[in-house]
Amino acid sequence: MKTILVVGGGPAGLSAAANIAEAGHKAVLVEKEDRLGGAPILSGYAKLVPSGEWAKDAIGRMVDRVEKHPNVTVHKGTKVTKLDGEVGDFTATLSNGEEVKVSAVILATGFTHFDPVNKPEWGFGTFPDVLTTTQMEQMVASGKIACPSDGRVPERVCILLCVGSRDRQIGREWCSKICCTVSANLAMEIKELSPETDVYIYYMDIRTFGLYEDRFYWKSQEEFKTKFVKARIAEVTASPDGRLLVKGEDTLVKRPIVIPFDIVVHAIGMDPNVENPEIANVFGVGLEKHGYIDRAEHYTNTCGTTRRGIYAAGAAYGPETIDDSISQGAAAAIRALADAESSAS
Repeated sequence: MKTILVVGGGPAGLSAAANIAEAGHKAVLVEKEDRLGGAPILSGYAKLVPSGEWAKDAIGRMVDRVEKHPNVTVHKGTKVTKLDGEVGDFTATLSNGEEVKVSAVILATGFTHFDPVNKPEWGFGTFPDVLTTTQMEQMVASGKIACPSDGRVPERVCILLCVGSRDRQIGREWCSKICCTVSANLAMEIKELSPETDVYIYYMDIRTFGLYEDRFYWKSQEEFKTKFVKARIAEVTASPDGRLLVKGEDTLVKRPIVIPFDIVVHAIGMDPNVENPEIANVFGVGLEKHGYIDRAEHYTNTCGTTRRGIYAAGAAYGPETIDDSISQGAAAAIRALADAESSAS
């Protein structure tokens, strides 16, 4: 029986730990927060894409499966401070003073949400009715759509895409992959709770990839009357009547726009985990140029990193969907077990 260390208790880490345990081996799951579930739970996501199931229920089942499995040991509120040894014979020192012997390590350390304070011209932190998609999901989960400033039901809500993604001026040279689809889904959720509210999505390009195109992009327009506007946004300011003004250019018709809204939502992207430099130092793995965990050669070393015996999954590698993170967690579990077995023979 092998013991595998899994670092991170979000969707990828929960999947990895469960698959290790269900294969008859032991998983030691280390999570720095006091709760398992990762961003969907800690940030209070509403309904997940593409299942439409509430995050608290879907991810909650994953948490229950891990916490109740006899082959999984969970350390919450804990970090790995040191890792010695090599594949098949690692010793991890935990911040709670414990040492654990493991055959391999899986880094499921996730991402950090972009902080839109770094995009001040778009009003976040200045106006109370400028929110992030995460804050808007929390509002949806509460069951009521209302302006934070005064509690009124908004007549018009707009969602600004690519906040903290595809923006070289602020050092974000990547697409965060899921924001377009999440925003289309969020527009439908807003309309379900507040049918009288009109929802606009301002975009550079729409990247609802694969089957998401039909299920979210077209459905949000045709069934929920979401209005998509191709535009470059310059700034968000206040109007004399207390509403918000979104200013920019409609890039299809090449004319300036100044549109009043009651709520402006920033579709924030995925940044590398802010602790990745520390993680790279502790585990002896490399980071790619943007700061995510660096991949090994993918075709024959799937889920690998730059150090043998240490694997990664999910948004530790870069922006990723929840469903793909879960699949990658399972794949990393198989790789870790197989390689640990081969190193022992």
